[in-house]
Amino acid sequence: MNAQPRTGPGSWGARVLVLNDPGDLADEMTRAGAVAIPEAFAANASVRLVKLDAVAARTAETVERAMRAAGGDAAAGRDPDQTGCLLIGTLAQHRDLCARLAQAGPDLAQVGAEIERALSAFDDPLAIELRCGEHVLPIGERTLVMGIINATPDSFSGDGLAGDAGAMVARGEQMVEQGADILDIGGESTRPGSEATDARAEMERVLPVIRELRGRVNIPISIDTYKAEVARAALDAGAGIINDISGLRSDPGMARLAAERHVPVIVMHMLGTPKTMQDDPRYDDLMGEIAAYLRESVALAERAGVPGDQVVIDPGFGFGKTVQHNLETVRRLRELKSLGHPVLLGPSRKSTIGNVLDLPPDERLEGTLAVLALAVANGADIVRVHDVRPALRAVRMADALVRGWAGA
Repeated sequence: MNAQPRTGPGSWGARVLVLNDPGDLADEMTRAGAVAIPEAFAANASVRLVKLDAVAARTAETVERAMRAAGGDAAAGRDPDQTGCLLIGTLAQHRDLCARLAQAGPDLAQVGAEIERALSAFDDPLAIELRCGEHVLPIGERTLVMGIINATPDSFSGDGLAGDAGAMVARGEQMVEQGADILDIGGESTRPGSEATDARAEMERVLPVIRELRGRVNIPISIDTYKAEVARAALDAGAGIINDISGLRSDPGMARLAAERHVPVIVMHMLGTPKTMQDDPRYDDLMGEIAAYLRESVALAERAGVPGDQVVIDPGFGFGKTVQHNLETVRRLRELKSLGHPVLLGPSRKSTIGNVLDLPPDERLEGTLAVLALAVANGADIVRVHDVRPALRAVRMADALVRGWAGA
């Protein structure tokens, strides 16, 4: 349908409102001169599309009927083993659905509780603390910036500093001066096609840097490794966070280590291994598969004794994904808020930015900053970057737009 030009005075017109905050509707009603918010407005202000993944067909059919009885709509698959179910409705209709399911037996009550949990996690900002040894990181107040220190000889971004501990320490101190909240130190390249590094070589690269920085900086240090042996030595040297690109899949001892040492763990989605991850990555349901993988990683952590609020999830920008996969992940990043954990994104200097802009790694700053700003708008709690000062400025501006600004 083509839009028709307006006729008449130029001061009037129609516009679609973007109401991102529960208070926005009340403000608009006040500006319109309304005494109270009509019940229909309040009930329909927030429509949510919820997907139930991999539920039994009989369960999906029952939930579908219950959602329609609650006044919303639903569409369920008919796979006899497990299927998906889409639910669309206002928050009031979803609450009505959950109440109906609560009265329909323990299995359906559990489904209703999961829907309720996902909606709450999606809409309510996180307000938790990551406990990193003597440091505490607040989640929810602002976006945290993690600075990357590559103790490798073959980083994709050209910033590998293996063998030069002094340069790495200096870079870490500079990042702290520029406002980094976390330093992330890794001794194994995970660029596409890279070979695995021996644990001993990895430790020789990272441990001297961690020990030296621990005495010089007053922010948490994260160890970027998927080997429990390396992580344990790094924690002994002063690290306070484990960043595992394998999502706790590579080493069964990693989750137990995080629990024993009472440190947060970052779990990332990856398709395959760094050596194979870009060999024609394919997905039937990109965000559904990422979410399922991360749910299992969280479960691995919790079964080992890591508190759920100490698990950070990372969709793995650039890890087993095409350019289109990575762009879609950022566009739909907020969906992962439904899992109820802090979300980290690491797009810095990645090849997706290079492919879109046709630029080498050392010229991808502006592209990185654009992705960071949209990631914050879409729910990122932590961003992992090479260039701390410009990244910090970008996310502070994005935070002011998304989270609000307390300045004059």
